[in-house]
This record gives sequence, structure tokens and C-alpha cells, in this order.
Amino acid sequence: METFNSEPGFCPVCGSILPLMNTVGNVVCYNCRKEFPPEVFGAQEVEYTIHFNSYDPGKVSAKTKIEANEAEGPIVERKCPKCGHMQMSYATLQLRSADEGQTVFFTCLKCKFKESENS
Repeated sequence: METFNSEPGFCPVCGSILPLMNTVGNVVCYNCRKEFPPEVFGAQEVEYTIHFNSYDPGKVSAKTKIEANEAEGPIVERKCPKCGHMQMSYATLQLRSADEGQTVFFTCLKCKFKESENS
């Protein structure tokens, strides 16, 4: 006899949170000791499809390919203070304490000048 109109993952008899299933078989409520089939979690098989961006070599210029291969990370539009080039690659690290921002290291794709910025 069900006392509660329970949500998936909760005991339909006493309303307690059901333990996670570690093995194949039934689930036993820690509180009322009743046993339920795995369907009490409302689990359904879900199928995911992951779509990756495609790479079209015809759409990338030779200059961009060379810069991307030499980059030390993602490329951003940022003016190099040394040579004035408008593309730099960057990398981030957490060098200070966890409650402070990260440090961003920029590298010019043309002259390889490096600078850092605390964010």
C-alpha cells in the first residue's frame, strides 16, 4: 500500500531517499526495509549522439594553418605590445590561492613575445 505519491529515487512507502544501485537487482529502502525493482528510480535508457565540428581544410588559409600549428593554445585577437601583431595564443593557470583569479599567459604568434595577466 503506497502512502506517498513519490518521485523517482524516493521510497513509495515511507518517502525516504533510496540508496543508489551498486549491483543488478532490487533496491532495498534503508528506512522501511521494503524491496523495489530498479524501475522505482524511473530510469530509462537514454541514447546520446555527439556531433563534432568538422574540419574543412579548403576553408583554412595556409597562413592560419601555420599559426595554429605554432600556437601554444587557443588563438585570440589581442595586440602584441612588442610588434603590434593582432593574434596571440593563451594558456591559463591557477597560480594564486583558490579564491583569487587565474593567471593568463599570452604568446604572440609572430614574434613569440610572452606576457601575463592576472584576471
